[in-house]
Amino acid sequence: MGAGGLDEPAKPVFDTDFQQDFETLLRWRRDVRRFRTDPIAPEVLIELLGLADLSPSVGNSQPWRIVQVESSDKRARVAASFEAENAAAGSAYSDEKAQLYRQLKLAGLKEAPVHLAIFSDTNPQQGYGLGRATMPETLAYSTVTMIHTFWLAARARGIGVGWVSILDPDQVSEILEADPSWKLVAYLCVGYPEEEHMDPELERVRWQARSPLDERLFRR
Repeated sequence: MGAGGLDEPAKPVFDTDFQQDFETLLRWRRDVRRFRTDPIAPEVLIELLGLADLSPSVGNSQPWRIVQVESSDKRARVAASFEAENAAAGSAYSDEKAQLYRQLKLAGLKEAPVHLAIFSDTNPQQGYGLGRATMPETLAYSTVTMIHTFWLAARARGIGVGWVSILDPDQVSEILEADPSWKLVAYLCVGYPEEEHMDPELERVRWQARSPLDERLFRR
């Protein structure tokens, strides 16, 4: 019995099998660009978003604001923003990298059945400002934590997520009629992957391989 006379929930035990499965999930989490057009059942999407909503946030503020983009017109306008920004980004490279850039598939906007625009409220009342007086960017960090939780939950159910960052955030905010206090953090394509790979596509096409941890681990 707990101190209040009520049964306390049993402490979970994450055994070796779970730990290995979790490592596998992390290794198989991919930034998906190639989607099948099969729909995702609405109840499955809601379940995944419910799991993501369990994510931690500064001051328990839960600053994420999720817009499910269903309008074909709005999707087309977001895709047009991507095309324009993608062309501009590609022109910044030269020679071999420019040629390789043009070969990369950097979005699945046309194929993915679900589009989610993830915003972060820059001044939510929830949380009463706790923990962000000196680092207000922790609101956006909290939103990114929610996105990653959603990503893993989706992958565990065989659903892929692609983060499209080559967009004009102001333009997307205008297209989606977002609240002025919201800041766009991510535009996600969600759907069942067309193909499965453990290694990231950017490694397969020799854009950039992963580097060892010791290059990023410092001791003072």
